[in-house]
Amino acid sequence: MNIVASIDSMGLLASILAITLLAGVVKGAVGFAMPLIMVSGLGSLLEPRLAVAALILPIVLSNALQVLRSGPREALQAMRDFWLYLVLVCGMILISAQFLTVIPSNTMFLVLGVPVVVLCGIQLLGLRLVIPEGRRTLGAVIAGLLSGSLGGLAGTWGPPTVLYLVAIETPKARQIVVQGVIYGLGSVMLLLGHVQSGVLNRGTVGLSALLVVPAAIGMWAGFRVQDRIDQATFRRVTLLVLMLAGLNLIRRGLM
Repeated sequence: MNIVASIDSMGLLASILAITLLAGVVKGAVGFAMPLIMVSGLGSLLEPRLAVAALILPIVLSNALQVLRSGPREALQAMRDFWLYLVLVCGMILISAQFLTVIPSNTMFLVLGVPVVVLCGIQLLGLRLVIPEGRRTLGAVIAGLLSGSLGGLAGTWGPPTVLYLVAIETPKARQIVVQGVIYGLGSVMLLLGHVQSGVLNRGTVGLSALLVVPAAIGMWAGFRVQDRIDQATFRRVTLLVLMLAGLNLIRRGLM
């Protein structure tokens, strides 16, 4: 059954489009958080696995736009510098995506919500987690495995990635480029993984394709925001929103 055709409430459809638009604006402005916002928002309106299916194509598009904006030279350099992290994230997304259809919905909410709250809380408290130069390979392995696992199960691997990049003291401009590459390749793996798992199928792909439009509009607006305001302030506001989203996911998981 085509999911789009089954949505008979204009209010529901408008809410779905608005959530995707907001996610695109935040993604364009700070380089991450689209999956978290969409999973949290759409998960309150749709069945959890449908929410994950809906965000797949918008994520692929938004990450492609982010990489293209940075330029091919910077993207290739980021791939060379972070190849180990990329391999681990992509591999774990493919593996963990296969478990989405057998894990209870409340478990999935908790798996996503708890790390989001913890990681956002760490950053909002101003605590700096610095990985020493000699332990950055181990840090890449741990963060890559965690990010990829969350990516396959819940469609988001942004928070662990951001925390890892901050911990190795990546400059802000460089961080945006690296995030685009990591999320871009990871989103392709997410697409392939959920085609294989059956989450993205003939019935759900229509909704995901529809949401590409508000995601693109939101990204365009977010890029304008990124160029005009202090990004550190905006990122802090984003983390507060994500903290609330994570708490909501935990609430739903416990209920």
